[in-house]
Amino acid sequence: MKRTLYIFSDGEIKRKGNTIYFESSEGKKYVPIENTQEILIFGEVSLNKRLLELLNENEIVVHFFNYYGFYIGSFYPREHLNSGYMILKQAEHYLDTTKRLKLAKKFVWGAVKNIIKVLEYYIARGKPLQEIIERIANLEPSISIANSIENLMAIEGNIRDHYYDSFNIIIENENFTFEGRTRKPPKNMINALISFSNSLVYVVCLSEIYHTHLDPRIGFLHSTNMRRFTLNLDVAEIFKPIIGDRLIFSVINKGIIKPSHFEEKLNGIVLNEKGKQLFVQEFDERLKTTIKHRKLGRHVSYRELIRLELYKLQKHLIGEEEYTPFVAWW
Repeated sequence: MKRTLYIFSDGEIKRKGNTIYFESSEGKKYVPIENTQEILIFGEVSLNKRLLELLNENEIVVHFFNYYGFYIGSFYPREHLNSGYMILKQAEHYLDTTKRLKLAKKFVWGAVKNIIKVLEYYIARGKPLQEIIERIANLEPSISIANSIENLMAIEGNIRDHYYDSFNIIIENENFTFEGRTRKPPKNMINALISFSNSLVYVVCLSEIYHTHLDPRIGFLHSTNMRRFTLNLDVAEIFKPIIGDRLIFSVINKGIIKPSHFEEKLNGIVLNEKGKQLFVQEFDERLKTTIKHRKLGRHVSYRELIRLELYKLQKHLIGEEEYTPFVAWW
């Protein structure tokens, strides 16, 4: 089974034959290329063209994060599955205002349904969240009547504000309080976790897009502009609540992440190296977790759910089957 390689130490990563070789002050490590599906680099790492050639040949995406844990870019190998026909269909759906808005609404609707699923999960565990669900449910019908992407994004923002009101109720740790969403830099520990978690979901979605016929540069909810990738941001909206947010609640409530795992940097709060390592370890385990798929009749991992979502999107774009966003049933 292929796995994700996470690199936190500073050092040098190079090619040794058909093996990935990493050397740091902590020692040397060899990773067989055939066992690797993607690489996430958090440390200060040097690499060379020979390694990139090996990664390109084996279709391995590499994602880079800076010292503070912020995503800065990806090495995206030559697209081996890119389809001119699919790119034309994506462009067609983007340039047609009606088609684009229809798809964008589906991403927002899927995100909202999964937000409600998260809240229902904690209601079943005794959390008083019914009023917040009602507030979100009252806004949900406005998604279908939104007449522009800007209007739709504003509706989604309002819904997320209500959702964020639930965080202090769900989190059972007085050291962690949430006073509203802040970014670049995050102003408290919860915001630091949200930003880091969202970045991880974004790059996993990007890696999965690479293994489809879709072009990650053409999104629908997020505008296609000078930013390189947008489709992964669209798809991530659906999965952030059930993968990222659920994990944030879990690592805090179980005491896995503590206040000692944060530091003040850039006039804000970020995870320190140990905090990033702990969160990534739990995130990786979450992606491997399997669920019995109702339609397929077999167990699939969270990562595979993302790939399946992309296949559904492909079918929608070529007119085979209407796209319906994934909604958790647990």
